[in-house]
Amino acid sequence: MTDRDRRAELTANLGRVEERIATACRAAGRPREDVTLIVVTKTYPADDVRLLHELGVRHVAENRDQDAAPKAAECADLDLTWHFVGQLQTNKVRSVTGYAQVVQSVDRLKLVGALSGAAERAGRELGCLIQVALDAGADGRGERGGVGPDGVAELADAVAKAPGLALGGLMTVAPLSGEYAGRQRAAFDRLVDISARLREAHPAATMVSAGMSADLEDAVAAGATHVRIGTAVLGRRPPLR
Repeated sequence: MTDRDRRAELTANLGRVEERIATACRAAGRPREDVTLIVVTKTYPADDVRLLHELGVRHVAENRDQDAAPKAAECADLDLTWHFVGQLQTNKVRSVTGYAQVVQSVDRLKLVGALSGAAERAGRELGCLIQVALDAGADGRGERGGVGPDGVAELADAVAKAPGLALGGLMTVAPLSGEYAGRQRAAFDRLVDISARLREAHPAATMVSAGMSADLEDAVAAGATHVRIGTAVLGRRPPLR
């Protein structure tokens, strides 16, 4: 595929996603500007990130540091906000802190401490979202990372007190098991309820990151402020290896 063809494909895909978001906002009685589109560029090359930027995208997300770090370096001249959305090991924190403005997958106290130390050493303020696992088991952990609803308050307080970190709000991934499996709207409604309680203690923690390509309408209807869209924008072309 030529650059011209790829640009045309991304333009068309972005247009369709934009219309979906706008339609969902109208149906929910919300202004379109209430919802921020984050394009999940994981596995796709820096050339796609540059094209997306040219087409007006300003928020991108990655879930693997080994892919994200070199890609972010290649695009360092662009005015982009990089979101890290994957499960994050503490040995990757220093690298992630070097390029990400927001980590959406904070799910344990040890990670809070590591992120705080790295942000302070880098002289940066790092936005953090608590990842809520709505499929959390008895150990309080989710199948794809995250902390159970009962653990949100403790983590949020820790982030809010940690030097170099700013508590932004909450994130979730629609669970594949448990009581919310296959019930995306109910899952996102639950996240918004947890967010309302969080804001009683932390009024500035207004971000609610939920919804992907298949279920963004449910997320917008529930009250999500940010949607994370990959396939619907980037398509199913062979990804970066």
